[in-house]
Amino acid sequence: MTHDVRAIAQRMYDAFNSRDLAEAEAIFSGDFVSHPLGTVGVDSVVEAWSRLHAAFPDIQVTVEDMLVDTDRAAVRSTLHGIPADAEGQPSPSMMEIFRVQDGRIAELWGMSTLNRSADGSAPSG
Repeated sequence: MTHDVRAIAQRMYDAFNSRDLAEAEAIFSGDFVSHPLGTVGVDSVVEAWSRLHAAFPDIQVTVEDMLVDTDRAAVRSTLHGIPADAEGQPSPSMMEIFRVQDGRIAELWGMSTLNRSADGSAPSG
């Protein structure tokens, strides 16, 4: 099972990087829950990926570390292809935990140092 969890997590990053939105149907469960976004379903993944790809056409995710335990994968990754902000901050990073059920990602928890909205602007407030 550990191998399957690692493989499905890597498959998700590969699909994101190659802009293969159709692959989301095979990677995420129909009732997938994104806890950070507060969304449910595969369509919410496709919408989020589409917004990021539109805002940052060169965006790529590089997996730095992946730890797998039974049905979960914890992943530390770096986002590339996002223009530096005015302070010249380093490439944003993410920490995500995926729960896999029946060979598909069923839940996601995570956080990111990306301080810009999906349209590329700095957050307001």
